[in-house]
Amino acid sequence: MDERGLLVLAGTPIGDTADAAPALLRALEGADVVAAEDTRRFRDLCHRLGITPAATVVSFFDGNEGARVGGLVERLLAGSRVVVVSDAGMPAVSDPGYRLVAAAADAGVRVTAVPGPSAVLTALAVSGLPTDRFCFEGFLPRKTGERRSRLAALAAERRTMVFFEAPHRLPAFLADAVTGFGGERRAVVCRELTKTHEQVLRGTLAELAQWAQGEVRGEITVVVEGAATSGGNLADALAAVRTAIAGGVRRSEAVAEAAAAHGVSRRELYDAALKDRADAPEGAGS
Repeated sequence: MDERGLLVLAGTPIGDTADAAPALLRALEGADVVAAEDTRRFRDLCHRLGITPAATVVSFFDGNEGARVGGLVERLLAGSRVVVVSDAGMPAVSDPGYRLVAAAADAGVRVTAVPGPSAVLTALAVSGLPTDRFCFEGFLPRKTGERRSRLAALAAERRTMVFFEAPHRLPAFLADAVTGFGGERRAVVCRELTKTHEQVLRGTLAELAQWAQGEVRGEITVVVEGAATSGGNLADALAAVRTAIAGGVRRSEAVAEAAAAHGVSRRELYDAALKDRADAPEGAGS
């Protein structure tokens, strides 16, 4: 008889506690161990749900996930039922859980999930942008240079993109997205999804960047449309670069915005812009 336990990834409400699935309550009440991203928030959730799990509750967050995995796998191999919960949404999606799932699977432990709300899919569904193909990019690097590099690498991505961002970093994120994708790219900022003060703002990246200059609070998910699917015109993009440079915009920024707006390769356009400068009559251009 296989005495291995069961690892359960349990989705928790991202806003209204009433969204909790009955299966979540059953999972928590039947757990031997609950690995919670924040034990205080977990106990508050249980209070709001009206349940008192008998399980052992351990903290399980980014800072200690690696150290916790070994002990939790031991409990699983001894036959325990371990339930993982994050502060909101599905564990392992920009939240702790991935390492434990991988280790449990390697150990031959069964892994299952209690379906629950996800900010990724909720934001995508209400965005009004194409949902047939999308990618989840999560939180981008905090450092400006690294963030801009990631956005530049995504400029030609044709799938709808979903990002998480902290409210105090949203203005910088949107400003960098304007540079990397072009100000006319459509996007949606979702704030406090499913909560009392839910707000869904649709517009161009330039418009949203302007809006974000005010104070922004709450949980933020940003959805950005993919690059144009039709083949771009390099000549038109190069003309846009010339115009932007003549207006005082730096070459790298002009190329990034024109490449995103015209659906052409940024590297190819940059090379063309350099050649264009070299071929220009003496005294022309920058």
